[in-house]
Amino acid sequence: MAEILLTAVINKAVDIAGNLLLQEEMHLYSLKDDIDWLQREMRRMRAYIDDAKEKATEGDSRVKILIKDIQELAGDVEDLLDEFLPKIHQSSKCKGAICCCLKTACIPSHVSFANEFAMEIEKIKKRVFDIDRARTTYNIVDTSNNNSDCIPLDRRRLFLYAGETEVIGLDDDFTVLQAKLLDQDLPYGVVSIVGMPGLGKTTLAKKLYRHVRDRFECSGLVYVSQQPRGREVLLDIAKQVGVTEKERKDNLEDNLKSLLKTKRYVILLDDIWDVEIWDYLKLYLPECDSQIGSRIILTSRNSNIGRYVGGDTSLHVLQPLDSKNSFELFTTKIFHFANNDWASASPNLVNIGRDIVGRCGGIPLAIVVTAGMLRARERTEHAWKRVFESMGHKIHDECAKVLALSYNDLPIASRPCFLYFGLYPEDHEIRAFDLKNMWIAEKLIVVNSGNRREAEDLADDVLYDLVSRNLIQVAKRTYDGRISSCRIHDLLHSLCVKLGNESNFFHTEHSVSGHSYNVARLRRITFYSDNVMNDFFRSNPKLKKLRALFCFIEEPSIFSLMARLEFKLLQVLVVVVSEIFYQTDTIPNIFGNMSCLRYLRLDGDGLFIKIPNSVVKLKCLETLDVNYARIGNPLAHWESKQLRHLHYGLHIGNFGSFTNISQFCPNNKSSLPNNLQTLMWLPDRFFQPRLLHLLINLRKLGIQQVSDSTIKILSVSSPVTIMLPNTLEILKLYFSSHMKEQINLLCYQNVVKLHLRNLRMMPSNSVALPPNLVKLTLVDLKIDSHLLAVIKKLPKLRILTMYSCLYNEGKMDLSSDVNGDSFPQLEVLRFVLPDQLFEVTCTDDFSVPKLNKVLLEDVRSDIRLSERLARFKIPNVA
Repeated sequence: MAEILLTAVINKAVDIAGNLLLQEEMHLYSLKDDIDWLQREMRRMRAYIDDAKEKATEGDSRVKILIKDIQELAGDVEDLLDEFLPKIHQSSKCKGAICCCLKTACIPSHVSFANEFAMEIEKIKKRVFDIDRARTTYNIVDTSNNNSDCIPLDRRRLFLYAGETEVIGLDDDFTVLQAKLLDQDLPYGVVSIVGMPGLGKTTLAKKLYRHVRDRFECSGLVYVSQQPRGREVLLDIAKQVGVTEKERKDNLEDNLKSLLKTKRYVILLDDIWDVEIWDYLKLYLPECDSQIGSRIILTSRNSNIGRYVGGDTSLHVLQPLDSKNSFELFTTKIFHFANNDWASASPNLVNIGRDIVGRCGGIPLAIVVTAGMLRARERTEHAWKRVFESMGHKIHDECAKVLALSYNDLPIASRPCFLYFGLYPEDHEIRAFDLKNMWIAEKLIVVNSGNRREAEDLADDVLYDLVSRNLIQVAKRTYDGRISSCRIHDLLHSLCVKLGNESNFFHTEHSVSGHSYNVARLRRITFYSDNVMNDFFRSNPKLKKLRALFCFIEEPSIFSLMARLEFKLLQVLVVVVSEIFYQTDTIPNIFGNMSCLRYLRLDGDGLFIKIPNSVVKLKCLETLDVNYARIGNPLAHWESKQLRHLHYGLHIGNFGSFTNISQFCPNNKSSLPNNLQTLMWLPDRFFQPRLLHLLINLRKLGIQQVSDSTIKILSVSSPVTIMLPNTLEILKLYFSSHMKEQINLLCYQNVVKLHLRNLRMMPSNSVALPPNLVKLTLVDLKIDSHLLAVIKKLPKLRILTMYSCLYNEGKMDLSSDVNGDSFPQLEVLRFVLPDQLFEVTCTDDFSVPKLNKVLLEDVRSDIRLSERLARFKIPNVA
């Protein structure tokens, strides 16, 4: 996995080169030649590695040693760049000679860091020369391997052409697919069966193909593969559909196309990996949506392939089996060569069997492989229990080989992004916001322009690509359909852990070796146990190469350990405490020495962490998410010019003795992070007009303990609103008392998401909301006909959520009034813990015309829905 480290070096070299271009100092700019040389050399090595790793998998020890040498070299180069990059950022602030602050303790006072860097580059060049000398001296030259895929391809092809395979748990999928395939109006005439590896896509496609082929004049099934040869695929199709041997030799392509134009055919294309092969095949396969009614069935791990070939309507996304069907498949495979069944087994053995099946996560491949492994063992509780226990932290080799094909098909730059999922615990719901900002923080995502917005867009593209490849699943989406959070299947999580350990990309607490050499080279580590973490850090206080530390623990003991730990290259720190602690812990001042830290998240109910004033030293900090942290000096971290996302918790006491904006926000505008995009749950007492005027890139704003003075500032009646950032898209307001001021937010043309909590208005007051709202969330509000009339008129509102709201009139009428439309775009209506709501009605047929979901959650008493609304009720919402 040296290509991952090489990619990291290339990304960081690109970043440094961009900074050097801005330098006026010639002896800094001259280093650009060295950086450019690094980029070129690392790219060449990466290309070599991509070929050489195939030979290494065959067991060539010379290649393995060479790859290890390159991996170590790449790691050392990354260390050098990580130490150098902050100094480049810092030097951009200096004019004339290099600032003395850029000298380090290990460098003589008369030698600048630039000279030191040049000397280190010379050492790197010597090591590159040594690696190249070893490659030629020991004849490690021919790394190509044209036959590397022959064994797995042949096995796959044999399975495709084998006899009927029993399909268990996919009956509903089969019924849906058959109806779709035979539908005369099927767009493009294509059915695409997609999903993560191991779900049984080929098995299901074979059953479907064999069940319907007699209804067509000719048919064929072909295995396309990861490295297809287009003409061979056409030749295989031609043999099956009836093109004669002479016609195949004379002009294969034209004769095949001519035949299929006159025939109603069905063709199964199994295991398509890219669109290029389809672009070739479709030249000779007549369009399937013609009146003849020909059909294409395809299977792919990548949903985008199916979408490209047959459009969205062609997609059928296969899901893991439920527990009942999983155990039925397991039973079939366990008793494959025997006539007996579970009747002769002990209850304990049955229970262990169910536990084993549970570990397979509903993936048929894993169930079949595990059952085959168990058949080779005694059918005893002891033997099966050992298998169950061995499944805890590793993935079976057969499954790993199949899953690894999807990993190897990823672009090299996306591979570390996928492996990052392994740093989280199994079954963990992961916020997309966290993933993207951590990728950017670690320079896994870099754009040549250095533009942060472009980097975020690229991170979005990577995340969507992983979803389309069915390597991760979307858990939640935002109001506009973007990914809010995601999950990874346990088997794929195990693959991440396996590959992460092998490549030294990261280690878990289960895999980290006690060998001092391995520990010293740790780059990322994740802990799930307090005791393991405490013991590890007591023995290894200086992890100089550590880039990311994840702690999913019960107690906040990591903070007391920090006083003696040294993390000079740490870029990502995530601490999630699961137990409820009503105590205050203090991060030691040494925290400020983590000069490379870019992403910090502290989370846990009842956890209060006092962040020291030394946080002012964290000049590279980009994301600070301290949802449950007590801020020692709120001004300090605002001095980071790189700060993009700042998320405070909803706690009044989080800001110590600071009482006003003068202490919180200095007069000097240059001290503010004007790149700030997210500022969540800022206390009302710190909110002033000039704060908004300076935060020109703000996209998300949340204010707690909102007062009348703040409402006046935000109101359209205030002259300062003409200077509010037009980038603002999300606004969240948590009120503290009855509002005397009129609430008028009409000026916020770009706000599409609004969250109002605990709003109490005077009876005579009115509310005006942003006109382009897409999502509105109301929490602890009183809902009456006056407020409802305002909401009804919002022309773009698609999602309305009301949480713990009081309905004074006991009912909610969605019908139009005499003044026009009612909820013209509303799609989702959600009630959570409604108070005194007994009826929701809509008495006409033209109000809420686009409604498709009514959700009732945690309802204490029955709520009557009118007949039309009842059709959209989603049952059994927990």
